[in-house]
Amino acid sequence: MSELLRRLDFPWLGQAPLNDLLAVLDCEGEEARVVGGAIRNTLLDHPPGDIDLATTALPAEVMRRVERAGFKAVPTGIEHGTITVVAAGRPFEVTTLREDVETFGRRAKVAFGRNWQRDAERRDFTINALSATRDGTVHDYVDGLADIAARRVRFIGDPAMRIAEDYLRILRFFRFHAAFGEGPPDPAGLSAAIAGRAGLEQLSRERVRMEFFKLLVAKNAMPALTVMTQSGLLDRILGGVPQLASCAQIIELESTLAFPSDPVRRLAALALLVIEDADRLRERFRLANAEHERFASMADAWRDFSSETDERCARILLYRLGPERFTDCALLAWSRSREDVSSSSWRLLATLPQRWPVPQFPLRAADFMARGLAQGPKLGAAMAAAKKAWMAAGFPGDVAALAAIVDAAVVEAGSPRR
Repeated sequence: MSELLRRLDFPWLGQAPLNDLLAVLDCEGEEARVVGGAIRNTLLDHPPGDIDLATTALPAEVMRRVERAGFKAVPTGIEHGTITVVAAGRPFEVTTLREDVETFGRRAKVAFGRNWQRDAERRDFTINALSATRDGTVHDYVDGLADIAARRVRFIGDPAMRIAEDYLRILRFFRFHAAFGEGPPDPAGLSAAIAGRAGLEQLSRERVRMEFFKLLVAKNAMPALTVMTQSGLLDRILGGVPQLASCAQIIELESTLAFPSDPVRRLAALALLVIEDADRLRERFRLANAEHERFASMADAWRDFSSETDERCARILLYRLGPERFTDCALLAWSRSREDVSSSSWRLLATLPQRWPVPQFPLRAADFMARGLAQGPKLGAAMAAAKKAWMAAGFPGDVAALAAIVDAAVVEAGSPRR
């Protein structure tokens, strides 16, 4: 492919500290450019996000120059040519140009180089292979600008070969299509992804989790997940049959209720029915303990919610679960009901945490000991009974109601008030 040059406007390109860092690296016989996502995002009217640089300078020279300029250099991936430069508190990844010497999966042998086209051609997708110089000139070696204009995610070169280099690119293909693409996925890329799907089993669970969670919160996640299901890819990733309708409903509910997009909740809608599913998902995605606990809570409690749940019962559920897990369960149950996003009863239930602050249990051990209970099992039983009665009474806070609850609990425990 021949190189295409185009002068474009990137407002952030001339701003400090990026322009200062470029001035340090783009001189004295070496060249530096902004590469990848920031260019793609800006051209697609997205925030630029992290700004990465590539340079012809070797890592040692990069470190020498930036430290001389007063910036901090952190050798985060120096064996691969990457230095993280911290300028005015902002991190920038600076990577020396590379080219493949031998290709054998993710352990391809690479060498540092000075050829921008070869560096571009070893990247994954055309829209990620653009580079821009300090004056805003975009260098396009792989027709990335045309694919951006068409909202098309396309592999560079032979899709099957690119996937064989790293099977995570199957997930990245769908993730980028969900975030930036329009219409059906690129046919050649889709065919290669289907043909290479067995390679997904070779990936570390941590890498799968990272990509799949990003896919779940992408703008067009559902069309991508639908194609993945039809192609036999999603069941391999989940280890079970996906619940597409529930996931689609969760996404619509989050949008309608102005809730943030939540990959854990969306994954639960997609794959969680019973407690065993929570354990399976923990293993398949190497979930953090807090994430697994959310899944376990949803699996255990989502069936306790319905459009007929009254305010009293809903408050008890909210008190027991806490706001986050209450919302998880309410939305999951709503997504599996027969009622759509316009249901007023479900909306009242799901938004209860926004209307009712969860109170703290107002009674302490001293309240019971003052009535003759000593420390021990009876005290614990009395406090548990009192909490249950307090919840059933509607969480009262007035002194008389609380005193009556304590008295009843003490009597029940077998130590009458003195």
